[in-house]
Amino acid sequence: MSLVEPVPGEPAAIASLSRDDQRAVDRALVVADYHAGIEQALRADGVSLDSRAEHRRERLLSLVESTDADRVVFLGDLMQAIGDPGGAERGEIEVLLELFDERGVPATLVKGNHDGAIESWADLDVTDGAGVRLGEVGFAHGHTWPAPEVLDSEVVCVGHEHPAVRLEDEVGGSRVERVWLRGSLAGEPFAERDESVRAGAELVVFPAFNDLVGKTWVNVEGQEFLAPFLPEGLGDGEAYLLDGTRLGRYQTV
Repeated sequence: MSLVEPVPGEPAAIASLSRDDQRAVDRALVVADYHAGIEQALRADGVSLDSRAEHRRERLLSLVESTDADRVVFLGDLMQAIGDPGGAERGEIEVLLELFDERGVPATLVKGNHDGAIESWADLDVTDGAGVRLGEVGFAHGHTWPAPEVLDSEVVCVGHEHPAVRLEDEVGGSRVERVWLRGSLAGEPFAERDESVRAGAELVVFPAFNDLVGKTWVNVEGQEFLAPFLPEGLGDGEAYLLDGTRLGRYQTV
């Protein structure tokens, strides 16, 4: 079993993190691209939507409880605003973190490109965008190159991409589905920077938790990845639907 296992039907995973004494393991609920306050940004672009802050919050808290998670790891972009957040967005995050605190569940944010100076006001542990290694699992947002300690992990988790596939039926109808991308962590793009990856390491690209964000359709010609090390860093990547359905090589879905 992998150290990182998706929660069936959800854009979230449980990571098994060994503690310092190596005899105990924390269960971390990991989500990417929460994008609190996205409705405000969409309204500024002319898209009128009611706030879904409560829905996001209740969904995440329900996952914490149903998975018996010891902590939460955000794989970047907890915020939507790239600069200082507005009052509603900041309030959404503060309420969420207060509820974690009430439950005794610590939270860690691997800083993403949308997270601004969140460490100056939000009550959670914040790492820089190059990421952090916890136990044998490395976490990075994906908008920049991962730290060497992250690349030396058994499993490397990234977000940022919002991967999705476009599926078509026999009569020409189509739909877009969020997907997981999983495969070996290929060393070629990192070798060009005189960095190395652990032999046999796995790369997991997380779907976005927030379903309102834009998406990278990984099986549509002309779409480009956002991370500087993708797609070259995903050696034999396969796509999986949120329900666990294996779609095979993502390029040929």
